[in-house]
Amino acid sequence: MAKPKKQPRPKAITPKGFRDYFGSEVTRRQEMLAQIARIYHLYGFDALETSAVETVEALGKFLPDVDRPNEGVFAWEEDGDWLALRYDMTAPLARVAAQYRQDLPSPYRRYTMGPVWRNEKPGPGRFRQFYQCDADTVGSASMAADAEICAMLADVLEAVGIARGDYIVRVNNRKVLNGVMEVAGLGAPEQEAERGIVLRAIDKLDRLGKDGVRALLGEGRKDESGDFTKGAGLSDDQADVVIGFVHARRETGAETLARLSELVGPSDVGRQGVDELGQIAELLEAQGYGPDRIVIDPSVVRGLGYYTGPVYEAELTFEILDEKGRPRQFGSVAGGGRYDDLVKRFTGQEVPATGVSIGVDRLLAALTAKGRFEGTEDGPVVVTVMDRARLADYQSMVAQLRAAGIRAELYLGNPKNFGNQLKYADKRAAPIAVIQGEDEAARGVVQIKDLKLGARLAAELSHEEWKDQPAQVEIPLERLVDEIRTRLG
Repeated sequence: MAKPKKQPRPKAITPKGFRDYFGSEVTRRQEMLAQIARIYHLYGFDALETSAVETVEALGKFLPDVDRPNEGVFAWEEDGDWLALRYDMTAPLARVAAQYRQDLPSPYRRYTMGPVWRNEKPGPGRFRQFYQCDADTVGSASMAADAEICAMLADVLEAVGIARGDYIVRVNNRKVLNGVMEVAGLGAPEQEAERGIVLRAIDKLDRLGKDGVRALLGEGRKDESGDFTKGAGLSDDQADVVIGFVHARRETGAETLARLSELVGPSDVGRQGVDELGQIAELLEAQGYGPDRIVIDPSVVRGLGYYTGPVYEAELTFEILDEKGRPRQFGSVAGGGRYDDLVKRFTGQEVPATGVSIGVDRLLAALTAKGRFEGTEDGPVVVTVMDRARLADYQSMVAQLRAAGIRAELYLGNPKNFGNQLKYADKRAAPIAVIQGEDEAARGVVQIKDLKLGARLAAELSHEEWKDQPAQVEIPLERLVDEIRTRLG
């Protein structure tokens, strides 16, 4: 009789395009999200958590591939319906606003934080699961809602540690671009495909530069790998109009608005867009947000097709070194805009909305690049075990430290080898180890071993000098909490 085949062990690997987060990475994200939530809450936004799974129908047409519902999203079929992990936080909000419209206040202001999933090709720094942090106002057509989002975005960046002067929030309006395309002869309904190519081309200005964008406005562009991207097929005159729009920014906001007015000419939608930008600029100025923080910039278009009016983007302006050691600006960490047609898909009624999304991982990377997280994060104080029979005494010490708000843990491994306990404490980045043997217990004292101080002294001093330093001290047991609190600062 043949022996049954032995089942192979599963491979312990992370799926392609995903990653695991440990210790300080998670803590830093939580701390940053807490700061962002504080600002959102300060502005009057309420928290909302939606399901990670939506129907593909609810996610709508704004996916990477509209012809195949399981492309671009992680989707599966269940009882005749296609379900998918949420692709962003905006489509779920549109569904919530429609589903609970009788119960929610109008306007409805909400913020949300959590992971989203995109079934796209992963690359360096590009993952299939990542965090987003959104705030939106649904039900207000007022430009005050857009101005407020921009002001709040500036406040968020400063709250998490991005200094004024290291960022800029740039504001534009899709209606202005639509007006410019009308002037360029691209306003007909059947020219939607060309307008989409123009939109995506402008959105690549920072990466491709003026010449690269102009190539995409014309016949197309071949990249360094030889791949060819088909262009919009515009004439030189049409391309000149679009390029003029992209470079319409002037020294002051008023001068930029005047130039945009010239470019949109007689276009009604274009003039409406310029007027809305003027309202936003006026409202921001009244709140004290000047061009050192927020500017009107026609080069901002945002890539998603559902934006219908003002769009905004937060860009970090300080330099970092890329993977080849070349200096470059960090770039965008947040963006958003007005999407007045998204909720209409569910209700048939136009519901104005505007909002912003912060790329959490990008912002964390920026804070790391600025040195916000220099050094390692301290682990817990470790109470060692010298006598198995006295576990209750050691656990009592841990409880005292925790009651005082000091992060602490009892060593739970095999206590036979004390050296292994100290190795464990080092691996946990413990700042302090607490030691009490039979002799110390009889005298009512404990040994406090300052691991951080000991490591520093060992590196800086000779062996004889190091022996004379107080990296390990004996104290009465009743002073345990006070001594450790003092050493931890």
